[in-house]
Amino acid sequence: MFHSRLRSLSRLMISLTLAAGLVTLAGGAKAQDKRQNAPGEFDFYVLSLSWSPSFCEEAAERGGRSQMQCGGRPYAFVVHGLWPQYENGFPEYCQRPAPRLSRNIVSSMLDLMPAPGLIFNEWDKHGTCSGLEGRSYFEMIRKARAAIKIPAEYLDLSQAKTVAPAEVEEAFIKANPGLSNAAVSVTCNRTRLSEVRICLSKDLQFRACDEIERRACRRDQVTMPPIRGG
Repeated sequence: MFHSRLRSLSRLMISLTLAAGLVTLAGGAKAQDKRQNAPGEFDFYVLSLSWSPSFCEEAAERGGRSQMQCGGRPYAFVVHGLWPQYENGFPEYCQRPAPRLSRNIVSSMLDLMPAPGLIFNEWDKHGTCSGLEGRSYFEMIRKARAAIKIPAEYLDLSQAKTVAPAEVEEAFIKANPGLSNAAVSVTCNRTRLSEVRICLSKDLQFRACDEIERRACRRDQVTMPPIRGG
């Protein structure tokens, strides 16, 4: 009798523990859902500027290329995206399906983001998390890009250049008063410079962030291929 009651008590304790665990998980999921991937619920933006010559060389090595971006017109730094960020991590695909973009919006952005596929992808993955409708989001991208001055030495690079990531960061800091080391980072892909990423507040002011530093290039030197065409 004693052992039977003990087994019953043990089963009851296990059931209560599992039930408590399920409540905790449910509460945790609800708390996460309130923040995770909720449009407009984020801490800051990252403006990502892609070094187009690196993208085109890598695309050619993979056997494909974006004709518009990698054709005859010369591109240096182009906008990869304006990404809503949390202090740790980031939201993505905050509306499924994403509201459709008009052709006029896409056409209007080709000077900064020279591939329709890129524009659609950035809207689906990142723009839907901004809390803005399509036209306003891409106007925000244009304002963010206009707030950044590209260092003169990277505007018309006619020959391949070997640089240290820190050197590129310092060039951007020098060209943009108020920008600090804590708000800019360089990424690389194998031996080439890929992107310069700059942290901006929701009102597009420079702000420090740790998030981009965790994804920074760790190489001592990288190559910047020359600008194509022109």
